[in-house]
Amino acid sequence: MAMTDPLGDMLTRIRNGQQARKDSILTPASKLRAHVLDVLQREGYIRGYAEEELSGQKGLRIELKYFEGQPAIQHVARVSKPGRRVYSGSKELPRIRNGLGITIVSTPRGVLSDAEAREQNVGGEVLAEVF
Repeated sequence: MAMTDPLGDMLTRIRNGQQARKDSILTPASKLRAHVLDVLQREGYIRGYAEEELSGQKGLRIELKYFEGQPAIQHVARVSKPGRRVYSGSKELPRIRNGLGITIVSTPRGVLSDAEAREQNVGGEVLAEVF
C-alpha cells in the first residue's frame, strides 16, 4: 500500500523513537527525507544519519540526540500536509518559540531552516516545525 505522507511518517518515527529512548531508528530513504535530516543535523537536533540497506530497499539510520537524559527534539510536527499545503514568503516565515525552534522550508534553493531562508530571502513550502 502506498504511503500518502512519507515525510510525516519519518517525523512520527523520530517522535516515537525519542519517546522510547532509542539510540537510533530506521526509516525508508528518499531525497526529501535526506535533505530534511541535513537541516536537523546542521541545527543540532540529531547526531547524524547514514544510508543503510533495509530489506532490499535503501533506508536511513537516524542517530537520535539526548541532552541530560531529555530528547533534543521536544516537539516535531508536520505543517504542510498532502491535503493542505502551506506556503510562506521569506518575510512571513513563522518564528517557533520566539526563535528557539526552527521551521523547515522547501525552497527553490533546497530544503532550508527558517533562518537560512530569511538570510537568502526565499520563501517556499513550510514542511515542519521543530523545537
